[in-house]
Order: sequence, then structure tokens, then C-alpha cells
Amino acid sequence: MSLCIHVETVSSPAGILLQGLQLEIAPGQVHTLMGESGSGKSSLLGAICGTLDEAMRFTGSVFLNGSRIDLLPTQARRVGILFQDDLLFPHMTVRENLLFALPQGHRSSREALALQALRDVEMADHWQADPATLSGGQRARIALARALLAQPQALLLDEPFSRLDAALRVRMRAMVFGMVKARGIPALLVTHDTQDIADVAALTRIAPVV
Repeated sequence: MSLCIHVETVSSPAGILLQGLQLEIAPGQVHTLMGESGSGKSSLLGAICGTLDEAMRFTGSVFLNGSRIDLLPTQARRVGILFQDDLLFPHMTVRENLLFALPQGHRSSREALALQALRDVEMADHWQADPATLSGGQRARIALARALLAQPQALLLDEPFSRLDAALRVRMRAMVFGMVKARGIPALLVTHDTQDIADVAALTRIAPVV
């Protein structure tokens, strides 16, 4: 279940942000992408998962598990993403946020899956909690559980640890990287923090095109 990305260009109305990039990410590997602000890192993630702003343009191709996905609708790509912000729905409980990620089906089966996802991130005692009552680290773990509940075949990480304190960053990195490896999911991590690098051999640095 590898993720293969070929970028000819990523461009905005102002010009080319990124060009000539080739990545192949193996199952269970976290590939780290680092670069200056404005170099097109987050735009590349949008192109992969199908959320690229309409004003932007991507040319190239993205293959997941041997199938081309960049021509598919967003919901058909099976790519999960975690952001700096957890993006939990404030009007929903933790339980409801998790169930939102699951397809319709038998209620007891869906709730069992959601509860197990909470156990996996050590948050089972917050099943009915209001997200507003949780700490930043707790909310980050709920967001991770929700992303994985959708059973993505690849995971994109857009600086998801940047707003956590130092001790919690270490723990969340270990948790995310461990789950990626255990589930055999290829993952692409965008970050400015060298401590986030999971494997020096899986690192690409990019700079703005001038």
C-alpha cells in the first residue's frame, strides 16, 4: 500500500510554488517534508487528498496502492489528514465526533469501533465529553482517533504536533508513528520541527521556486 507522488508543478495565480518532486512512501513509513514558508508544502497535501483550493493548480499524478487517485473525488481517495487544529465539531460530543467518521450501519457495531478507537489513544473515559472541556493534547488524540476510524489507506500530517507542549509532542509523535507502522499506512508529514523527523532517510527538503 505505497503512496507514489509525482509533482510536475504546484502553482498559484502568482506563479509556481513547487516543481519536479518525486516521492514514494512505503507502507508503514513516515516521510517528512520540510521547507520554507511558501514553498507549497500544504498545497501539495491538498492536491493529494483533493482539497486543493480552486485558485491553485496541480499537475502530476498521485498513486495509492497502484491506483491513480488524484483524478478521483475527495471522498473516494481514502486519504486521511491531520492538521495543526484538531477541527473537532464543537456542537458534538466526543462520541458523536467519532461516529461521524464511520459509514452508516448497525449502531452497536459503529459504537464498538468508535470506543476501541478511543482506547487506542488512551481516551476511553472521555466518551461523552464536550470537546470544549478537553485539553489541547486530548483534542489532538481525539482527532487522531477520528482520522484513523475512517480507515484511510494513506495519512497526511500537516504540522499536527506544532501546538502541543514539548513533552506532549514527544508522546503524540510516538503514538502517531507507532499507529502508522502497525497499520502499514504510508504517511507524509509536513513540519518545520526537526524533532518530528521519523527517519533521516525519509526526509525531503524543498525551497520556494524563484
